[in-house]
Amino acid sequence: MATSNPFREKIKNLKEQYDRLRIGKDSLLQIIDEVEIPESVFNSNAIENSTLTLRETEKILMEMEISRNISLREVFEAKNLAQVIKYIRIKSQEGELSKKIILLLHQMLIGNIEESVAGRFRKQYEFVRVGTHIAPAPEHIERMIESILLEFSSDQGKYFVDKIVKFHLEFETIHPFNDGNGRIGRILINYQLNRIGFPGIIIRNKEKKEYYRGFAEYRENKKTKIMERITALVLMESLHKRIAYLKSEIIINLADFAKKINKPLPVLINAAGRQTIPAFREKGVWKIGEKFK
Repeated sequence: MATSNPFREKIKNLKEQYDRLRIGKDSLLQIIDEVEIPESVFNSNAIENSTLTLRETEKILMEMEISRNISLREVFEAKNLAQVIKYIRIKSQEGELSKKIILLLHQMLIGNIEESVAGRFRKQYEFVRVGTHIAPAPEHIERMIESILLEFSSDQGKYFVDKIVKFHLEFETIHPFNDGNGRIGRILINYQLNRIGFPGIIIRNKEKKEYYRGFAEYRENKKTKIMERITALVLMESLHKRIAYLKSEIIINLADFAKKINKPLPVLINAAGRQTIPAFREKGVWKIGEKFK
């Protein structure tokens, strides 16, 4: 499968608008990226069953006191992931993704949590499964990782979203690490997007069921349609958000916008989910530029 032409055209138009508007506004884009970190951390960790709320994640990253007892592991999971997110925004501009970088990012993510497995692939007798999927044996991991890296870098004719999605599906199928595979896999998506001038995306915990369906579709039928759609939609959402800020729009909640134009909120939320209107989420709340018609 491949990302549909309407999605491709819309992403192309949004990227052109984004590139035009961003000139001279790097400081604003940096602020947007920084403010988004707690939401990125919360969602990626929540997909892996972290118990932290978004507010607790924010407090941990701001070194604030939390009202309940939280395991040291979850504290480090939040802090480490935030550090990795910040790091790749710089590192992605320095060079293509490599095995060395993947291992470094894993060391940063799992350090202080499971030092014995941080920064290395699974080794002999270390087997893992994801649901009913049994990951390849450890002795095949390095060769398989090198293979998907080579395929990604050499396939210049393939649409970039399709390449990134295929890499993500293959990476998670290989499941090269003892822990942290999902979080590293989503980090690598953003590394690849940042590398070619796109903002990062957030795959949200509320959409975990559909996200996992994308993996099932690939493992059972080698199809990529679900994951391509998920990725294209959240990429458009990320672009819509930044364009709204770059245009200095007044941003309001979609609920208030629905009242303003006298339309049912569920209709607008449905349109937002399909990205047929330039809406985006902040802390789980749909928002839009006030002057959109």
